[in-house]
Amino acid sequence: MVAPDAETTGQRAAPDEATRAISVRVREAAATGRALALRGGDTKRFYGRECVGESLDLSGLRGVVAFEPTELVITARGATPLAEIEDLLASANQVLGFEPPRYGAGGTLGGAVASGLSGPARPYWGAARDYVLGVEIIDGRGQYLRFGGQVMKNVAGFDVSRLMAGALGTLGVLAQVSLRVLPAPRVVRSLAWQLAPDAARARMLALPRAPWPISGMCYDGSVLRVRLAGSEEAVSHACGALAPDGIEAGLDFWSGLRDLSLPFFGEDPRPLWRLSLPPAAPDPLNVGALLHDWGGAQRWLHADDGTALRAHCQAHGGHASRFRGGVDDAPFAEPPSALRALMQRLKDALDPSDVLNPGRMYAWL
Repeated sequence: MVAPDAETTGQRAAPDEATRAISVRVREAAATGRALALRGGDTKRFYGRECVGESLDLSGLRGVVAFEPTELVITARGATPLAEIEDLLASANQVLGFEPPRYGAGGTLGGAVASGLSGPARPYWGAARDYVLGVEIIDGRGQYLRFGGQVMKNVAGFDVSRLMAGALGTLGVLAQVSLRVLPAPRVVRSLAWQLAPDAARARMLALPRAPWPISGMCYDGSVLRVRLAGSEEAVSHACGALAPDGIEAGLDFWSGLRDLSLPFFGEDPRPLWRLSLPPAAPDPLNVGALLHDWGGAQRWLHADDGTALRAHCQAHGGHASRFRGGVDDAPFAEPPSALRALMQRLKDALDPSDVLNPGRMYAWL
């Protein structure tokens, strides 16, 4: 893993008025044993367990702090809307490589990092945590701390800034985040084939073995779509060599997949389940319609009960989580004992009084 250097060892940072006010709230909560439920854009409230506590409004932590297009780095405060950040990046022909789901206009940078969720490009361009260079947080004691920076440090140990990705606010309030960004691809095309499931699976397994400029691969049960992104020459060559049944006129499908706004996600009232599996692993039996994203490594389906889904995924080296809808006291797969112990030690170190989003991930965390 990547570790902190001299600037990333939890130094005290200099908070402004908004962060000072939040720090005071956290200190008071820690002193009186009260829990705080962090609220930014609140677009991902459905994700994880219900957090019971006093609402802590983070909307004042807003604004782009620094943007260096030539360095491919942006630094912004946690409650800065993703739309604002992406508009700024687009003006410099740059993008967030992990394609964070937005789930509405209220989606924020802090929520994107805290959830750790990534869009269709994740297997090809990297996950949310891969782009986090540094953070400034308010920990469970109300201390304002800085971890990381604006460059990657290749030394042994833990990178605390990356641990914030996917922690759902249980380790600290994300006051400020520095991210690596990517140049926007010159050309993007969506290729489509009408294929039966077995043929689609075989093609999804075969395509990544060649150096095609793939940035997304999804099968909906009848149509396999492959998104290409790169130089005009590379994309044109791939389009000719791969010989799709068609090239779609727009990219609306990929935007809908990123934000889970495709009809597939809204037509079935049952809870939505997310399966993480090796691409070659079989689908669970008798579950109805599935949507294969990430070339089959991420699969979506609706089901009332996840017991069989979890058993199937565990048998094939993966895991299942209830992503949205329904009532489940344990929406996420239980981690192995060694990982659970590490997670608990991190929580004890950064939030010893269990002030910040207690129980949001697991009842014991």
